[in-house]
Amino acid sequence: MPLTTSWEHEIQLAPEPASVAEARTFVSDHLIEHGLVGLVDDVELVASELATNATLHARTPFEVSLRGDASSVRLSVRDEAATEPIVALAGELASSGRGLTIVDAVSRSWGVASGDGAKSVWASFDATPY
Repeated sequence: MPLTTSWEHEIQLAPEPASVAEARTFVSDHLIEHGLVGLVDDVELVASELATNATLHARTPFEVSLRGDASSVRLSVRDEAATEPIVALAGELASSGRGLTIVDAVSRSWGVASGDGAKSVWASFDATPY
């Protein structure tokens, strides 16, 4: 289906490891539905990183939302923890701490919106069909 109008999808997930895979599936299914196969790998990777952060650090239920139009796609992960994420400088042998660095590398832009004791970490991507 060609991308001709604005669209939005969201899913509520529990703070458990299986939710990270659910977030990736949610993202890939909807990008394919909207003819954006070329974005699947990058947006899935970012969804995985942000969902992992919500699961490990916020430890609250979280919402994954994906919206797009003819020019861009925006992924957001909202949790109920007010603490904003920190871009870590992971050492060469570190097994974690690179999530936001990865988000920065593969997205067009990203940021954090916070308020009311919650936060939303978002990333945007250029809409590139197939």
